[in-house]
Amino acid sequence: MAQRDYVSRGKAPQKKKPDNKKRGKSQVKNAPTASFPIVRLVIVVILLIGFALFLWSIKDNASSEVDTEVVRPVAPTQEALPELPKEEWEYIRTLPGYEVEVDVAEQEKSDKRYLMQCASFRTRAQAEEMKAKIAFQGLEALIRQSSGSNGEWFRVILGPYESKRDAEKAKHSLRKVNIATCQIWYWNL
Repeated sequence: MAQRDYVSRGKAPQKKKPDNKKRGKSQVKNAPTASFPIVRLVIVVILLIGFALFLWSIKDNASSEVDTEVVRPVAPTQEALPELPKEEWEYIRTLPGYEVEVDVAEQEKSDKRYLMQCASFRTRAQAEEMKAKIAFQGLEALIRQSSGSNGEWFRVILGPYESKRDAEKAKHSLRKVNIATCQIWYWNL
């Protein structure tokens, strides 16, 4: 089987387009004849006449025996209906006297106190801006300056909190306003 190389074959020669004068004449010659729409019209008219004849032929074949008797429902009397039962609910009587006793163990108060650090910045202005955002949520933040081997930092902290649950509650309220960088630690300042 011989392989064909379509790339080296080249393009097929293109036909030259006829001039505008010739185009106008060829379009007139190739135009559809006017008899085609007339043929369609004749077929549609014949079908309509045939349908009308069919309907005319079946109009007298309908049976004239129509059941004209109307059935009227009988109105029920008072005696025919059963008496409604009286509903009695037991829980209405028993619920007020019902008590549940639950033994709840007291939570142990721990000496641990928590703080929450939300950010640390190189400049005090950035820390003040974060403190203002936190203040709009009704929480009070502090700015603590700390120095380390990598320079001076301004930390934005909240707390102290007596329980971790309180710190988590504050963290979730800040998360609602897109402050999601807060971390909860033991208080060790």
